[in-house]
Amino acid sequence: MQKINSGLVQQLREKTGVGIMDCKEALVETKGDIDKATDVLREKGKAKAIKKAGRRAAEGIVFTYVHMGSKLGVMMELNCETDFVARTEEFNQLGKDIAMQIAAANPLWKSIEDVPEEIIKREKEIYKTQNLQEGKPEKILNKVLEGKIKKYFNEICLLEQAFIKDPKIKISDLINQYVSKLGENITIRRYVRFKIGEE
Repeated sequence: MQKINSGLVQQLREKTGVGIMDCKEALVETKGDIDKATDVLREKGKAKAIKKAGRRAAEGIVFTYVHMGSKLGVMMELNCETDFVARTEEFNQLGKDIAMQIAAANPLWKSIEDVPEEIIKREKEIYKTQNLQEGKPEKILNKVLEGKIKKYFNEICLLEQAFIKDPKIKISDLINQYVSKLGENITIRRYVRFKIGEE
C-alpha cells in the first residue's frame, strides 16, 4: 500500500467528515490527490457533508463586515437548518470569516454555476488567442484552456477561492468542515459588497 501523509488524511477528513480509514483508502486510490479522493468518497456515498447538502437550510444570520476606515463593507446571509446552530460560536465565526473573505477577495459570483455562459466563452476566446500568439501547439490547447479557466474560477467564484486565513483550503472546503462539525447543511444564500466610489 502506498504511504500517505497523515496531514493529507486529516485534511480530507475535515473536508468530508469521513472516517480515517476511508479517507486513507481514497487517497491511496487517487495517489494523494485530495480533490479526486473527495470525488471517490462522494461516489461511494460516504461524504457526510455531501449528504447534508440537500437538506433545507432556512435559518441563519445576516452578517456584516466593515473594513477599517468605513470605505468597504459586506452584508451576507448565511443559512443553516436550525436557530440553535445559528446561535453557536462556530457558526458565527464561519460567518465572520466568509464576510471578511468577500471584502478582501471581491468574488464576482458565489459559485461556478452562477457564472454566465457568455463570460466563460469570452474568457476561453481570450486565452485561446493568447496561447496561439505565444505559439503553443493546438493539440495541447484544450488542456491549457482548462487550466486557465480553472484558475479564473478560483479567482472570481467565492466557493472556489482560497481561504484568506488558510490558503491550502477553498471556501467550499471551509464550509464543509463546519457542516461536519455542526451536523447541519450550511449555505451562503446571498451577499453584497460595497466600496465607496464603485459603480
